[in-house]
Amino acid sequence: MTPVDINQVLAQMRALSAQASNKPLETAATPASDFGAVLRSSIDRVNEMQQHAESMAAAMETGAKDIDVAQVMIEVQKAGLAFRAMTEVRNKLVQAYQDVMNMPL
Repeated sequence: MTPVDINQVLAQMRALSAQASNKPLETAATPASDFGAVLRSSIDRVNEMQQHAESMAAAMETGAKDIDVAQVMIEVQKAGLAFRAMTEVRNKLVQAYQDVMNMPL
């Protein structure tokens, strides 16, 4: 649920281009992305979406005039969908970990 980082896309395109032409890849221009940091930022983004939807719902319940019911429902649905997607990703990661741990040596 995070926006596409143009630098990462460009780095991937450069890497694929270098592989196709058998040129060595210049690693100085490509930023290293830490899996833990990406996962943490995704979790934080889902948390922000849930907090935003909750605050909009609370404002609507208290009678704020500038809050649209349809917009509140959309934000609540988006937050719920993001949470379900994050849960599925977590389940897949746990399953992959368990599969690796159960591999015979």
